[in-house]
Amino acid sequence: MRTILASLVSGLVLCSAVEATASEPSPEAIAHGKALVEAGDCASCHTADPAKPFAGGKRIDTPFGGIYAPNLTPDRDTGIGAWTDADFTRALRFGIAPDGSYYYPAFPYPYFTRMTKDDTLSIRAYLSTQAPVSNRVKAPELRWPFGYRSLMRAWNWLFFKPGLFEPDQFKTTAWNRGGYLVTGLGHCGACHTPKNYFGADKLELAFSGNEVNGWFAPRLDSASRSGLKSWSVDDIAEYLQSGRNAKSHADGLMAEVIVNSTSKMSDADVRAMAIYLKGLPPGPSEPAATPPSESEMKAGQTVYAKFCIACHEADGSGAPHIYPPLPGNALLQSENPSSTLRVILDGAHTVTTPRAPNTGEMPGYARQLSDEQIAAVTNYIRNSWGNAAPPVTAAQVGKARKED
Repeated sequence: MRTILASLVSGLVLCSAVEATASEPSPEAIAHGKALVEAGDCASCHTADPAKPFAGGKRIDTPFGGIYAPNLTPDRDTGIGAWTDADFTRALRFGIAPDGSYYYPAFPYPYFTRMTKDDTLSIRAYLSTQAPVSNRVKAPELRWPFGYRSLMRAWNWLFFKPGLFEPDQFKTTAWNRGGYLVTGLGHCGACHTPKNYFGADKLELAFSGNEVNGWFAPRLDSASRSGLKSWSVDDIAEYLQSGRNAKSHADGLMAEVIVNSTSKMSDADVRAMAIYLKGLPPGPSEPAATPPSESEMKAGQTVYAKFCIACHEADGSGAPHIYPPLPGNALLQSENPSSTLRVILDGAHTVTTPRAPNTGEMPGYARQLSDEQIAAVTNYIRNSWGNAAPPVTAAQVGKARKED
C-alpha cells in the first residue's frame, strides 16, 4: 500500500512539474513580448520612477481630470502577479479589470482590442520577467460624474467596437503589418485623432490631428500642407527611427514616443508603419489660410531677422537633421499652432537616438518676446516661402503661456 501511495504521489508531483514547465513562457515568447511592449510604448505611461520600470503611478492628464497608470509588475498584491492569462487578455482587449470593473479609455483598449491573443500573452510573458514592485497607485482624480466607472458601460456601448485587426487581402503584407501596429498596438490615433465631448475618437476624422496637453499631434493623412503628402516612406521611417529627418524634428510628447518606442523597433516594423501611414487617404479639407496683413508680416520678419535667422537662414532652409527647415514644414502649417507656440516659448531639444546621437538646441523666447512679437514671428514663418496657415493672435500666445 505504501508503495502504491508513493507511486501515486510521485506521479502527481511529476505531472505538476510537467505542467509548470509547460506553462513557463519560452525565451522566444519573452523576446517577442519585449518587442511588443516597446512598440506599444507601455513604459512611457506605466513608469513614474525610472528605477522601477512598469510600476505605475504616473499621472495621465485628461480633459476630465487625472488618472494614475496602474502597476504592471508581477507583484501579487498591487501589480498583475495574481492575474490569469484570461484576466490579462480581457483587460488589454476589452478594458475590464479582473474584479469586473471598467478601465477608462485613457488606457487605449479601444486600440489594443485589435491585437491577437498570442501577442497579448507574449506581452504578459515579458512583463512577468520584470522585478515585482509593491506600488499601490492613487485612485483617479476625475471631475463629477466621470469618476463613476459604471458609466463606462454606456461609453463602451456607444463608442467601443471590440474586434481583431482585419487584414486587407488586396494590400501587401507590409501594409497589413503596418495597419496592425498603427491602429492597434501603436495606438497612434489616441493622440492624432480628434475627440468628441466624451473623449471618444471622431472616426470620420481619423488621423487628422488633435491637441494633447498643450501640443498639437499633427495630421498623419495625406493632406497637402499639414499632412504627410510631401513625405516619402523613407522620410516617415527615418523620423520614427531617429526623431528627425530632412523635413522635421520631433519634440514634446512625440519625442518621448520615439525615444521609448519607435527608435527601438525593428527596421521591418517601422517601415511597415511608414508604408501604412503613407497610404492613408486625405481626410477633411484644410481650411483656407487668409494671409496676415503686410504690417504683421513685416513685424514678424523683424523678429525673425534678430532671433531666428542665424540658425534657420534667411530663406528658412536651416540645416536639415540639425535645424529643421521651415519651408513646406507640415507641422508648422497645421491649423492648430499649439506645437509651434510651445517651441518658440519654451525652446526645443533635439532627441538623441542610436541613429542620430548628435544633439541640437533651440532656446525659448518666452521672456524675451511679447505675445505680440511671438504672434508676429509665428505668422511670418507660417506664411513665408510658400507656406500658408491661419493667422495666430496675441491672445492665443497668452493662453499658451498660461499652459506652462
